[in-house]
Amino acid sequence: MSAPARKPRKLRTFSAFGDVRKMPSEYEIVTHAQNWNTRAGRLSAFEQNPSSPMNLWFLTYREHSPLQVDDWDGFRDPDQISYRSYVHLQADEQTKLDGMLDSYGEAGAADALTPEQVTRLGALFTPSRYLVHGMQLVEAYIGYMGPSSYITSAAGYANADFLRRVTMTAYRTRELQLAHPDSGIGTQERGLWEQHPAWQPAREAIERALVAYDFGEAFTALNLVLGPTLDDLLIRQLGEASKANGDELTWLLCDVLAEDSNRRNRWSGALATHCLTSRPENEAPLRKWIDRWSARADAAVEALAPLLGAPTADVVAGAQAAREKFHAGLFQTAAEAV
Repeated sequence: MSAPARKPRKLRTFSAFGDVRKMPSEYEIVTHAQNWNTRAGRLSAFEQNPSSPMNLWFLTYREHSPLQVDDWDGFRDPDQISYRSYVHLQADEQTKLDGMLDSYGEAGAADALTPEQVTRLGALFTPSRYLVHGMQLVEAYIGYMGPSSYITSAAGYANADFLRRVTMTAYRTRELQLAHPDSGIGTQERGLWEQHPAWQPAREAIERALVAYDFGEAFTALNLVLGPTLDDLLIRQLGEASKANGDELTWLLCDVLAEDSNRRNRWSGALATHCLTSRPENEAPLRKWIDRWSARADAAVEALAPLLGAPTADVVAGAQAAREKFHAGLFQTAAEAV
């Protein structure tokens, strides 16, 4: 007598993803459930007394943040950046960046800059490394407090982008210092950052962001407001002004930095939209924080605008338009998804 036929065995995906009935992508496999302070079944973030300082910190500023979502793991980075793809992407970008710096350096481009452009770069571009370093610190905090490994991963790569930006700015600062030793470039940046009236609103904004301990507010302050607003001035508008003044290298460098900024905007917008579609009540705290930090961002742009050498009203209007277009997109997408 022949043995009874076996029923076909159902194929299953990885159990950590639930009953999703599909093969997880490489990005999901290496990113999912990697946060050691968000593991299921824990009563607190750390394996300590629930009332320990660190557990109370996470309880106060993450678990009790006004920004709440039932399923944080439902968020995905639109670019699906993983460690391997990030390394390959930035290795290629760094090769192009190094090529540009070498080519323009050999051509003596820094020596040929007009006095007006040297002054612009020394007043606006080279001191910006202090601001960008502050942005990097806030982004690192966002990643550390992230309630999902998908958020921590995205913030981690944005953090690396800021570090790369600081390094590139420092390299360019030294190049300009060698070409124009009497300009003050390379020696005056800290004084400008700490004392120049044009930089003080930006300095205040980023230092206040450093003590915005609530996860939701820190994310909103940097990724939804300060980053998009100040990057429009320090990347797009500075690049355009540099090109108009014959400084093609700065224009090209700003174009490279814009790719990192746009990628950060994409995942930040996707996270904000996820928060709004998952829980419509999140609109209230998001709009409150956006209004609070937009006022600080506008004050920073208005103070820095004269250093660009363009009409202040035009500079501020351009930065505001960039931010408002970004916000309109995420709120509209969330409204359409509901």
